[in-house]
Amino acid sequence: MKRTHISSSLDHRAWLLPLISVSVLSLVVILAVSHSKSSSPTADFTVSDRVPVNQLGQQPKLPGFAYLISGTKGDVTRLKRVLQAVYHPRNYYVLHLDLEASDSERLELAKYVKSENVLRDFKNVMVVGKANLVTYKGPTMIASTLHAVAILLKKAKDWDWFINLSASDYPLVPQDDLLHIFSYLPRDLNFLEHTSSFGWKEYQRARPIIIDPGLYHSKKSGVFYAKEKRSLPASFKLFTGSEWVVLTKPFLEFCVWGWDNLPRTLLMYYTNFLSSPEGYFHTVVCNHKDYQNTSVNHDLHYIKWDNPPKQHPMNLTLEHFDDMVQSGSPFARKFAKDDPVLNKIDEKLLRRSNNRIAPGGWCVGNSASGKDPCSVYGNPYAVKPTVNSKRLEKLIVKLLDAETFRSKQCK
Repeated sequence: MKRTHISSSLDHRAWLLPLISVSVLSLVVILAVSHSKSSSPTADFTVSDRVPVNQLGQQPKLPGFAYLISGTKGDVTRLKRVLQAVYHPRNYYVLHLDLEASDSERLELAKYVKSENVLRDFKNVMVVGKANLVTYKGPTMIASTLHAVAILLKKAKDWDWFINLSASDYPLVPQDDLLHIFSYLPRDLNFLEHTSSFGWKEYQRARPIIIDPGLYHSKKSGVFYAKEKRSLPASFKLFTGSEWVVLTKPFLEFCVWGWDNLPRTLLMYYTNFLSSPEGYFHTVVCNHKDYQNTSVNHDLHYIKWDNPPKQHPMNLTLEHFDDMVQSGSPFARKFAKDDPVLNKIDEKLLRRSNNRIAPGGWCVGNSASGKDPCSVYGNPYAVKPTVNSKRLEKLIVKLLDAETFRSKQCK
């Protein structure tokens, strides 16, 4: 069905429904006051000048997200599904199938992007043609992520946060909900789970020296271990956490362009570090005075681990659905291909039909008789958050609670 664009004369500030409570706004003000009064030597970061809401109560500026959605051999269908579930005209997307996938798979993905009218019209989805070899435990994953960030910094100008997802991730909220809640947040906040307490990871992650063959081979293989061990660094402090992050554009510009030498120094250090995606961004954030007070200690994912935890989290199924929803997290992982719980998420949370883009306020088509509501689209600033956004709001309020927010930063 041909998709039609309907122009709108709506003011760009009229897209937001007044659904959010005053709690998030009040919380931001409290944070600004508490930060400015803190006597901590690292408390020079304040958010009072960065709150995107003016004192007259006007609606905040709509943010934008830049996504990296990555996969490997056999993940074309899953990547398309994740893209459809998180798509919004306001955002940007980089799709990456690693070198283990065939050229025909990358071509299939690129053809889909060109054949889907909405994606073609808004021109906000990019497919990496020259794929990177990615070794799960090696630094090639960080290299691939930074490659995607560099593409976004060059090709996409208007975005505020970067989000990395894999083919086994899935959203739990519509993009309208995510855009709505993040509209009320300072644009400086970096969401990444982090700690300096390594525990068992000190001897299994920090001290071993590894070599990733993916740096010089064209075939994926496991990493090599050196016989020697190394001591913990003295010139900076190591942090570790989840590899799934929501990072600000200014911070990533710092990592890629590096006017300070810290990002490059740490990138070289993590070249020989096991599972470097679990530590690189976290260590950069927490070792630089301009960013250490911008961290929010959460990866915004619902993840279920075995007890004791294994190398990978358990696959989420229908039995986890209620817990996922109540967590308030906007994303979850990991899911097996075509697990029935994905259909339930589509139906109950995203209102997404099979093989279609999840609808939002920008979709103005008539959904009667099974028609695609996004076959006709209007103002891309038209955001209609659902009542489910309250759960995400509750999570954000908890994370930014004035009494605990500071104590969980870079500790």
